[in-house]
Amino acid sequence: MQKRKVIIDCDPGIDDSLALLLAINSPELEILGITTCSGNVPAKIGAENALYTLHRFSDKNIDVYVGEENPIKRELVTAQDTHGEDGVGENFYEKVPNKFIKYGGVDFIIETLKNNKNVSIIALGPLTNIAKALMKEKYVFKNLDEFISMGGAFRIHGNCSPVAEFNYWVDPHAAEYVYKNLPKKIHMIGLDVTRKIVLTPNIIEFINRLDKNLSEYITQITRFYIDFHWNQEGIIGCVINDPLAVAYFIDRSLCDGFESYTEIVESGIAMGQSIVDSFDFYKRNHNSVVLTEVDEKKFMSMFLKRLFPKHIDKIDLIGGLI
Repeated sequence: MQKRKVIIDCDPGIDDSLALLLAINSPELEILGITTCSGNVPAKIGAENALYTLHRFSDKNIDVYVGEENPIKRELVTAQDTHGEDGVGENFYEKVPNKFIKYGGVDFIIETLKNNKNVSIIALGPLTNIAKALMKEKYVFKNLDEFISMGGAFRIHGNCSPVAEFNYWVDPHAAEYVYKNLPKKIHMIGLDVTRKIVLTPNIIEFINRLDKNLSEYITQITRFYIDFHWNQEGIIGCVINDPLAVAYFIDRSLCDGFESYTEIVESGIAMGQSIVDSFDFYKRNHNSVVLTEVDEKKFMSMFLKRLFPKHIDKIDLIGGLI
């Protein structure tokens, strides 16, 4: 199997942490490094959470870099009401020593693209690091293979305003800059598909019959998230947006969509909204692949099998729970 080189840019975050678990358990990926920006939590807290996940559940030597601490123009607003003050459900796990944290996430992205061909980026948070890298050394993106962005909303309401998805709302100027300047089409994994990916109490109860260490961690970090989703949206369970972006990068059959021109509203009442020109009114070159359909059962089966590979036979029997 030929591995695909990837940088994972994220803001862990509960669902980012689950996405990292999926990524480190996917043999198709050669993770060159992880960068963090501020979004769900400040960038340094996100880096600490990424390191905790890696040190606890992986023996791979993957560097984690702190990137941009603030959006390009607007004041930072985090989602610690959603993910907890620590970003992982207010479990306040013992931190990995600071000596393992590196800095200069934007420069890492630039240098990695400069020195490697066919590198893809899976962006799970605001696009601040990517925009800054583009502003600084746009030419290195000639080596970019594919770009996956968990963000945006097409024909569905937002999750932080009536029209905006959180990642693009946090730094709309970065998102708009990336959509205008990235030399590759952006695969937009938006709320239209991620809202269908729900980790339910039934699934959590099921995984607690499997690997105790991992299932205990998932149960602990999602409890806070489940409470938030019930209070905010009346959902029993929690929407896990980011793992779908990783899964889609590995298996395109999970989602379907269409190419379009997309731009992001930078200010005002619609700040962060992704305007998708699905009827080609503007007659502009398509800069995105907007996903609108997802096979949520196929995703959840893949997700569980990757995280609990010793129990694939049992996972095959739980179709009714997914």
